[in-house]
Amino acid sequence: MIVTVFRAYARRDLDPKLMPDIQKRSKRMLELASSMPGFISYKEFQAADGETVSIVEFETLEHVQAWHDHPEHREVQQWGRDAVLASYNIQTCEVLRTFRFPTDDRR
Repeated sequence: MIVTVFRAYARRDLDPKLMPDIQKRSKRMLELASSMPGFISYKEFQAADGETVSIVEFETLEHVQAWHDHPEHREVQQWGRDAVLASYNIQTCEVLRTFRFPTDDRR
C-alpha cells in the first residue's frame, strides 16, 4: 500500500468568496479519486494552526501516479497553487508494517 500525506496552508489573504468553489472542487476530487483503480481511502484533518492534512491510500505507486496525472486533478492542482495555497508538502510513502487493535474491524 502507498500512503500520500498532503499538508497545506491556505493563503492568509484567501478571498472568503472562494470557499464554495474550494468545497465544490474538493468534493469532486474525492469523487474522482475514489473512482480510480487502486483507491483505498481518503481522510482530511484541520489542525489548530490552520494546516490541512490529507491522507490518501492507494494500492500501488502506479495507481498513485495515475491519480497524480489525471487531467482533472492536474487542473485543480494548478488552481490550488495559483489561487488557494500559501504552501504545501507532499510525502508519498510505502507502508512497511501495519498493526491493528483490536485485530478485527470493530470500532
